[in-house]
Amino acid sequence: MASAEYDLGYLETAVDLLQKYLLSKEIYWKINASSPPGEPGYLSLTLGGILLSQKRLTVRQLTAHQEDRKFRVQNRIDQIRSKWRTAWGAKAKEEFRSRLELWRNFLEEFRQDPDGNYDRYPYEVSRRVMLRMLFQEAVDIPEVHVQMLVGLDRILEGVMLPGDFVWEDSLAGGFTPEEYPYLYYRIR
Repeated sequence: MASAEYDLGYLETAVDLLQKYLLSKEIYWKINASSPPGEPGYLSLTLGGILLSQKRLTVRQLTAHQEDRKFRVQNRIDQIRSKWRTAWGAKAKEEFRSRLELWRNFLEEFRQDPDGNYDRYPYEVSRRVMLRMLFQEAVDIPEVHVQMLVGLDRILEGVMLPGDFVWEDSLAGGFTPEEYPYLYYRIR
């Protein structure tokens, strides 16, 4: 899982591109910046990526300098979100649709071969977390997409059992089982 420095760097890079990104037709926008040493490269700029990084930063223990950076970047994101609210909501809707398809594809592969795909679950479940976050930001998500997500959650419940938190323990406080039950599953 990404470190606080990774999330801060991602957000600081993303905020400089955010207005252009919101006004583009792209859902996934390539970031041309280096991640902290020893960490994987930054994922594409997406609203889901921004929301997930912000959420992780609310849970992590940060230094005073990191708290200051978080505060500054959060303010800039909030200003852009307010100024471009319609574009933000429309982008969240499009990303919701895209991530829903990716989540559905993973669950189909998982159902066909649980043992062969279980090691992918901690990464892939981030899509489901982003779907929850994007749902709260999006405008006019079609009912068919909402129903598909409900159906996919039922499928997941059918192939998994409640278990331990699948990400690093330090994040569990921000991702409760009541809000994010799929982060507390294990294979049957």
